[in-house]
Amino acid sequence: MRGLAITRLGVVMSAREVGLLRDRALRILGSAKSSLVAGDYDIAAFLADQAIQLYLKSATFQLAGEIPRVHSIRQLFHIFGAAIRRQDEIEEFTRKNRSLMIRLEDAYINSRYVPREYDRDEASELVTFTKRAVNFVKNLEHKASAKKTRR
Repeated sequence: MRGLAITRLGVVMSAREVGLLRDRALRILGSAKSSLVAGDYDIAAFLADQAIQLYLKSATFQLAGEIPRVHSIRQLFHIFGAAIRRQDEIEEFTRKNRSLMIRLEDAYINSRYVPREYDRDEASELVTFTKRAVNFVKNLEHKASAKKTRR
């Protein structure tokens, strides 16, 4: 059973499958960047939200064996922080970036239910933040794995 994770729901997912989710998140982020260049600002904003959601869910699954069933980026960061035992760093990051996270969450809702348009600057800011957020998560994962290696 090595390399497999079993959730409370009985779902079995291998490390390879977790990697597929993570790669998908990064491809979605790439699509957000492409949409930004193409002038599809609404799509870029939506995809930025989807990229960070999926990245956080895959990172949390890798640590805790459970994929969170929420869509709020702030909640996903909180769940990830508890799983990686880095709540202080997560709280500081979310406090500093609260308004950007709320705007990404709004992009998720707006894409489905609100006829709202995004401009280039706004979409660019959200895509840039998502890149920064993914790098922040990667950095925390690296710190956690380095700490495990030293034990």
